[in-house]
Amino acid sequence: MARTNRTVVPESRAMLKQMQYEIASEFGLYGASYGGGMDTEFASELGTVGGAGSTGGTPYLGHLTSRDNGSVGGEITKRLIKQAEQSLFT
Repeated sequence: MARTNRTVVPESRAMLKQMQYEIASEFGLYGASYGGGMDTEFASELGTVGGAGSTGGTPYLGHLTSRDNGSVGGEITKRLIKQAEQSLFT
């Protein structure tokens, strides 16, 4: 059986992408490619700071390791589970 990573709720795609950039920013992962550790509060600004992001394209993030990217994914999962538990038990 083929494994697919399809989004069950397509409307959540933008929220998940924003969460991804916010967590990566908190971990300090994207700072090196955007001018040396620039800290930003809003995830939407990450794609517009210097490099390919300023032209509207996807910025090159080849300096990130699989471990770094996995830590972001793991944190997203932790936060989503925490939100679900809070909504169930409140």
